[in-house]
Amino acid sequence: MTTEPLSAGGDPRRLLSDVRSLAYQVRLDQRMTWVALVVLGAVTLVGIPFDWLGMTVRCQSDGSCEFARRGVLYYWPLALLLAYAVIAVCYVRTARTRGLGTRVVPYAIVGAVTTVVFTAAWVAASLYFPSNPEWMQPLPYWGLVLDRLVAPWGMIGIALLVLARLERNLGLLLFTLAYLVLVLLVLPMNTGWGPAGWGLQARFALPQVVSGGALLLGAIGFFAAARRRHR
Repeated sequence: MTTEPLSAGGDPRRLLSDVRSLAYQVRLDQRMTWVALVVLGAVTLVGIPFDWLGMTVRCQSDGSCEFARRGVLYYWPLALLLAYAVIAVCYVRTARTRGLGTRVVPYAIVGAVTTVVFTAAWVAASLYFPSNPEWMQPLPYWGLVLDRLVAPWGMIGIALLVLARLERNLGLLLFTLAYLVLVLLVLPMNTGWGPAGWGLQARFALPQVVSGGALLLGAIGFFAAARRRHR
C-alpha cells in the first residue's frame, strides 16, 4: 500500500472523509482472511484419518453399535493450537511487509480458548457417558446442536466470528454464519451422515469433508477478492 499527502482544501468534512477512506484502506490491507481459511480447512481435512483410525466400534448381536472417537482427542487439540499459531505468524509477517499493524492476536487467543473448551467438553463426555448409560439415549435437538457446537468444527466457526469482528469484515461474518448453519444444523456430525450401508467411520468422515471443503472454497473466494482489490 502506498500513501500520498492528502489535501482537503481547508474543508474539514473532506478531510474527515479522506481520513476515513484511508483507515478503510488500511483495514482492507490488514486482512489475510484467505490464509486463516486455508489453514483451518487443511487442518479439518488432515484430521479425517486420525478420527477414522482412532475410532473404536463395538457392535452387538442385536445390531446396535457403540463407538468411541479417541482420534479426535489425539489430533485436534494440538492441531488447532498449531493452526492458530501459524495464522497469527502469517498475519504478523504480512502486516510487517506492508508496514501495517495487525489485530490478529486476540483471534489467536480466542482460538486457543475455544480449543481448551472443546477438549474439556470431550474429555468430560468420554468420562461421564460410559458410567451413565441412560444418557446414551438419543439427545434432544438442542443437545445435538450443543454437541456439534463444542466439536472442533463448531469451535472453528466461533473463533471466525471473532476474526470477522476484529477485521470489520462483513463478508467473513456472512460466510461464518453460513458455515455455522452448515455445521450445526445441516450436517449431523454426532451421529454420522451418509448412506446406511456405509461403515460408521465413513459416515462420520463425510461431514468433515464437507466442512473442510467449505472452508477451502471460502479461502478461494476471499483470495480472489483480495487479488481484484490489489490490481
